[in-house]
Amino acid sequence: MKKSIKSIDHDIIREILFKSDNRVIFEKTNVVPDETEMLEELKQIIDYENLTPKSVLGLDIYQYSSYGEFEQMLIPFLFKTMLSTTIDLCIDNHPFIFQKYTKEKIEKSFISTGDGGFLIFDTPLHSLLFASNFAIVLRIYNAFHFFPRLRKIIGGISVRYAITYDKIYSYCDNHYGRAIINNARILSRDSLNRCLIDEHVHRWFTVNIDGIENLQVLTIEDISNIHEFSSEYSRLPLATKSDKIFGREANRHEGIINSDILKIGKIKAKETDIHIYNLHLQVSMSLVNSDDENQKKIVTISLGNLNTTGI
Repeated sequence: MKKSIKSIDHDIIREILFKSDNRVIFEKTNVVPDETEMLEELKQIIDYENLTPKSVLGLDIYQYSSYGEFEQMLIPFLFKTMLSTTIDLCIDNHPFIFQKYTKEKIEKSFISTGDGGFLIFDTPLHSLLFASNFAIVLRIYNAFHFFPRLRKIIGGISVRYAITYDKIYSYCDNHYGRAIINNARILSRDSLNRCLIDEHVHRWFTVNIDGIENLQVLTIEDISNIHEFSSEYSRLPLATKSDKIFGREANRHEGIINSDILKIGKIKAKETDIHIYNLHLQVSMSLVNSDDENQKKIVTISLGNLNTTGI
């Protein structure tokens, strides 16, 4: 059963501290206290070993600071608009996979960094599909199909992506955890506008679909048999709606038409080495202008690139 994100209660921790500790103490002789009893209580409350793993998608506008001040003031509006459009696409294009999400839920989980941000999802597949749809919105913007006059004013946008899968918790309506920390580290180390994933994401795809390379031959029925989707997801959307990337039959002409993965290095997270992989997908998707349904277009994009220079 999929668990929700663990919430750390401020008042409960405060209660434990005021019961077992002193906020301030001044004595003539300093004594190092015995923390054993309080530590055990805190461990029970936090229950760190059983924190729910979640997938984090990091998006970062490359070299935001190099834009002029006027353009910098418009980019947050553009990014928010592109994010909103991507959310709509994901919910419409992937009704089975995103059935547990609403626009409000995704927006609430977003952690803004000003020139990008982090989104929290249940599985790496959600993160990957969101990144793919965002890359399509980015392409139609850069190709002067999405607010073309604004595109002329701001100029082209490049985005780098990172996907991680690790522990997450919430505290005072904010989210924290290794998945976010590691994601930020990966993004900060990349200067080649790639889509990088950590070893936990790589393992998730290996366990569930025998490797990321199989994304290009999966059907929506295959997706529905993944453990996270097989028990608590309604199968009704499988019969009544279609997925824009995963069809009812394997198809290399639309959806994910190519997938490449290559290990490129590692980063240090405390005392642990985390191995990093470079992911490159080619995705082809048919789009309909929601303002004029007579306008249709098939767009093929690359998520990430094939530059394998280390990290």
